[in-house]
Amino acid sequence: QVQLVESGGGLVQPGGSLRLSCAASGIIFRIVRMGWYRQAPGKQRDLVATITSGRDTNYADSVKGRFTISRDNAKNTVYLQMNSLKPEDTAVYYCNIDLVTMGGRRDYWGQGTQVTVSS
Repeated sequence: QVQLVESGGGLVQPGGSLRLSCAASGIIFRIVRMGWYRQAPGKQRDLVATITSGRDTNYADSVKGRFTISRDNAKNTVYLQMNSLKPEDTAVYYCNIDLVTMGGRRDYWGQGTQVTVSS
């Protein structure tokens, strides 16, 4: 079975940087689309960034110019480089990977990793 494991979250001061990783384990034939979402306390889960099989990227307006999404299909991993972090970036960050296994194509969610930006 496929499982996504996230890492890289933590506590950082405003203006700092963090790099999140999300690795998918299992027998995976192909990564199709990868994305990061975040959910702050009392708020809905929102899209942060996505990257397609063609490496086209899409970012929420609030993170453009500060965050960079990238992928490594050979490692079944998606990354989110977060620079110039702001307190409003504080949230639980979830990765989502649309992938193909023997059972077909579907998406999977990571367990979430906490990012806290505070002085």
